[in-house]
Amino acid sequence: MFSLVSGQGLAGDNVILTINGKMTGSSPLNLSRAKLEAIGGATIATTTPWHDGVITFEGVPLSKLMEKVGANGKTAFVVALNDYATEIPPSDFSDHGVILELKQNGRYVDVADKGPLFVIYPYDDKPELKSEVYFSRSAWRVRTITIE
Repeated sequence: MFSLVSGQGLAGDNVILTINGKMTGSSPLNLSRAKLEAIGGATIATTTPWHDGVITFEGVPLSKLMEKVGANGKTAFVVALNDYATEIPPSDFSDHGVILELKQNGRYVDVADKGPLFVIYPYDDKPELKSEVYFSRSAWRVRTITIE
């Protein structure tokens, strides 16, 4: 299980994601980029409606993150820094290999480029993912995930 992160210190130690709600252990759980990267990573190379050409996205598999925090709800409410909110069924995470992106084309992403966290589906892998349903679930500048 994770320990809480203070949000002080080096850039990699700053809190960039809070997870709360129905999960094992302490809630809320504040995670730094370093804590997220320690979970393990995955890569998706795909086109999106928000970028030109194929982009290589690297990040944490959301199924693995949810397992690590012991999430046990039926919905993940994702809220961005600009208060955009979307609901994602956790089954999407394992069924589609969704990641919480930290890097694009090998570099960390900042707020100006839709970072530091972006929900990414492998759109090019499955034609059904190229729809408004899945595009609307792809929040960028993610700040909070609440499991209900």
